[in-house]
Amino acid sequence: MRLTSLLLTVVCLGIIAALPGSPRSFAAEQPPEIPAWLRAHVGGGDGQIAQVVLQRARALYLQTPREGALSNPCYFAMDATRPAGLGRRFYIICEADRTFRAISSGHGNGRKLRGANFANGIRCAKNFSNAEGSKLTTGGAYVTAETRPSFKGYYRVSGKKTALVRSFLQFEGEGDTANARERAIGGHPAVLLRGLCRLKDPESPHANKEGYVPFGKLVNYAAGRSNGCTSWTPSDSEKIFAMVKDARTTLYIYPESGDIDAVAQAVKAGKSPSRAGLYWSASCLREIRAPKFWPKETLDPVIAKYRKDHPPGPYRPLPICKGQ
Repeated sequence: MRLTSLLLTVVCLGIIAALPGSPRSFAAEQPPEIPAWLRAHVGGGDGQIAQVVLQRARALYLQTPREGALSNPCYFAMDATRPAGLGRRFYIICEADRTFRAISSGHGNGRKLRGANFANGIRCAKNFSNAEGSKLTTGGAYVTAETRPSFKGYYRVSGKKTALVRSFLQFEGEGDTANARERAIGGHPAVLLRGLCRLKDPESPHANKEGYVPFGKLVNYAAGRSNGCTSWTPSDSEKIFAMVKDARTTLYIYPESGDIDAVAQAVKAGKSPSRAGLYWSASCLREIRAPKFWPKETLDPVIAKYRKDHPPGPYRPLPICKGQ
């Protein structure tokens, strides 16, 4: 079994789940007991957090060195085994003022390539990976870094031309998640522009040298998938960006590669993961049957071959907008 970045002995729904050895070990110094007000949010219902997810997220936050800007009174967690869409599975936990909030978030859509099908459905994630270009989610330990705005183009709302400047919150990780920056893994609003064309607008600060700007239709995909990043609704994104603007914090995403392998092995053996001391959302497990972690050593050659066989085509400018 592969070693994971956050392996520790945890109590999950009253069952001991032992996960051996890791670069970061929380076993030597257990965090303080979960306070009663926070324990009230533990459970399997919508908006609740699984105990193993809370314990690992809390241990990561409490035992991460507080040097520099990492002084945020809140921390984040995500349970990627739960259903996406309207399901609330991203958690904002602020123990100082005793607040707990659960919001929706997307997961990596993956890809279907010759030699490997690692595509995910909209509702439940079956495939996970840390391979660059896989467009998949990787569970483990992260720390929030800088936020970068990016102009995407213009769209119309109530007849008014509006600029879409989408911000991106960079994550940094360790272990399986150590290449988060190279993979451009982070969080952003689940919005984009489709049907892009070139609109003549020489007065725009975003116009190119010919005086054109990209123009399209705004699409909100908060109920869908992402390219491996964590996506939120625009309103939730604004709150998260404000929280981490001047103070970095931790994010723990469940499951890690070891969790995925263990659940897959239990299913293969015909055993109930929960009875084996393992956690996975029962709703999604029924749908995906068994999860799979694709290590980058497996997917890197597949993705490299696809890129070699499908080089980028010649540059083609966007068509000129008509009737805008």
